[in-house]
Amino acid sequence: MAGFWGRRKRDQEELAAQDADLARRAEQALVGADERIRTTTDELAFAQAELGESLTADLKAALDAVRTHLREAFQLHQLNHDEIPDTVEELRTRNARIVQLCEWAENLLDEKTGELAETVAKVRRAPEIIAQVRRDAESLAGRIPHARTTIERLSSRYADSAMHRIASSADEAEQLIAFATHSADVSERRRAARRNEEANLALETATEAVRRAEALIDAVEDFEIQALRAESTLADVVADSRGDVVAARAVPQTPEVTAALAELESALAELAPPGTPNDPFAELTRLRTANSALDQAVAKARYRAEHPLPSIAQVQHALDDADRQLGVARGLIAGHRGWIGADARTRLAEAERLRVDVPALLPAEDTREDALHAARRVAQLASEALQLAQRDIDSSRPRDPGWGGDGWGGGRRGPGGGDIVSGVLGGLVIGSLLDGFFD
Repeated sequence: MAGFWGRRKRDQEELAAQDADLARRAEQALVGADERIRTTTDELAFAQAELGESLTADLKAALDAVRTHLREAFQLHQLNHDEIPDTVEELRTRNARIVQLCEWAENLLDEKTGELAETVAKVRRAPEIIAQVRRDAESLAGRIPHARTTIERLSSRYADSAMHRIASSADEAEQLIAFATHSADVSERRRAARRNEEANLALETATEAVRRAEALIDAVEDFEIQALRAESTLADVVADSRGDVVAARAVPQTPEVTAALAELESALAELAPPGTPNDPFAELTRLRTANSALDQAVAKARYRAEHPLPSIAQVQHALDDADRQLGVARGLIAGHRGWIGADARTRLAEAERLRVDVPALLPAEDTREDALHAARRVAQLASEALQLAQRDIDSSRPRDPGWGGDGWGGGRRGPGGGDIVSGVLGGLVIGSLLDGFFD
């Protein structure tokens, strides 16, 4: 007993120490949150003077929300020190809530002041960013003539359908460069007028315009490499497709093979003659699609040659056999409801459910094999149900001729709920008939 009371005293002392630590943390959190609100309010005032109201609206809203929710924390702290005595559990709950509210306030203000610091840094770096935008615009403008020359040279080699992706890239890049320069000028004027929000918007627009212009010019230079790779790949695909055409003529000519073969031959015939402008991207895409379709059709034809499709008569014969098995199993189980276990009934229910789906699979050639497998599965399940039902009936038959307690008139009840005499006699008669049936 001394050990038990000693452990209990130690647990109480540890819990009291934890509560004291929690109360100390709650007071420190309140002081820290109050100080954080004061410093953030000062930061907001300076930021509003530099950036304006709109760019600092998020921090102002966060500060208002923090003030609102911290009122609850101060009220809880006041309840902890009023004249009304509190239980230990009440103090613990209030202090935990105070710590939670203060941590939330600190995290929210950290997030919003961090975002504001990025905006302030961007505004202060605006002259530097504008200067970089002007340098980038000037550099990109120097690449425009080379891009135009490249487009003209490639236009003589590739078809319009291939060139449409870069045909107007030089003109679009030139417009974007002019727009970026204009936006930089607008940003400088708005900044001089202390309209920082509009200045930032114009600066972001100028930066994005320069980025898009650079992407357009790079696309012109990358197009030639991509086109050369497409032409090299196209030559390999053409050679492979011609070999596939020869091989496809040796397989059984099913309608799918004939159609896919005609499509691939048409794609090969419509390739641009050597020395004329072509679209290697479109030609490569069409050949790949036709080649894949032919491969699938040939594989299906070869599989069908090795595994002939069952006829509708074969499937119907399997389905008739399944129906006969189902009929026998259904009749046996229905006639011995009190004697049949769950396994046999489950097999029968599964067979009947699967039987309903077979007719929908029968007409189409693609699902006729599935229909045959399903019909055979129905027959198998019905056979299993029949065997399990026979086992249940055999196990339920009386083994002792004197079974019946005080005599045949004893009124004992059988599994089916009727008098046990009639149940046994009926079971013996039906069981003998079934034995003859299965033999």
